[in-house]
Amino acid sequence: MHKRKKLSVIGAGFVGSTCAHWAAEKELGDVVLLDINEGSAKGKALDLFEASPIEGFDSKVTGTSDYKDTAGSDVVIVTAGLPRKPGMSRDDLLAKNATIVKKVCEGIKEYSPNAIVIIVSNPLDAMALVAKETLGFPRERVIGMAGVLDSARFRSFIAEETGVSVKDIQAFVLGGHGDTMVPMPRHCSIGGAPLEKFLSKEKIDALVDRTRKGGAEIVGLLQTGSAYYAPSASAVQMAEAILKDQHRILPCAAYLEGEYGVKDIFVGVLCRLGGKGLEAVVELDLNEEEQAGLDNSVNHVKELVTALQNLNY
Repeated sequence: MHKRKKLSVIGAGFVGSTCAHWAAEKELGDVVLLDINEGSAKGKALDLFEASPIEGFDSKVTGTSDYKDTAGSDVVIVTAGLPRKPGMSRDDLLAKNATIVKKVCEGIKEYSPNAIVIIVSNPLDAMALVAKETLGFPRERVIGMAGVLDSARFRSFIAEETGVSVKDIQAFVLGGHGDTMVPMPRHCSIGGAPLEKFLSKEKIDALVDRTRKGGAEIVGLLQTGSAYYAPSASAVQMAEAILKDQHRILPCAAYLEGEYGVKDIFVGVLCRLGGKGLEAVVELDLNEEEQAGLDNSVNHVKELVTALQNLNY
């Protein structure tokens, strides 16, 4: 008998519950929403399930606070952790979220030892490392979500500026998630034509800058939380590529083993995602400016990791 795929989402806050929403609507499999606040997880899951007759999706959605209910998950998306508040850097979250992510990963390891895990919790590159160390999984099965979101922001800004459909814009960013990310305008195109055919260097630079500050822009507007529609859609795009074995080329945070001369940390690179998780890292030939940007980003991630190692979490 063919068994349905199972997707668990850890953390039923805005990002987690919206992940469950996109995933159920796309019928990626049955969805389990887990949160330490059991009522919140169960209530949101039930509410979402009650939308299934209207939207016409067959995914079963359940809520829980018990990792037993996530057993045998094919993919687990980890959104648990404290969100950023205005004026708070991603790094301020380090100690608090490291403790949370470690605990979450212990639950995943016990009940879904074969799962592919997508980390969304911030600061992303450091939390992915905490997850990998706690899980003990090979790098193929622990991947961070950052680049898909940052690239989506970049693409949406380009679409707004050029008046062209977002569907025809190919763009991506590399590096750490945050202020040191490295948008790659040289590799961007609209309908196959280079970006500079459409926009001046000044305009492109302004969009790059806005992309870097994309998360902070939303935090500043909301005042009481951080982005959740685009982050959750990004995590689900990765989950879909894995669950449907699509072999998509997407920018993700991968544990590097020598690519770009970097080892033992998570950095945003182009990845091929399919049924096994991370199938390959796509290495690009970078020019001096791009390489300098990536080096700067890698150094920032290394600082985070050093700070992490000095914490007793």
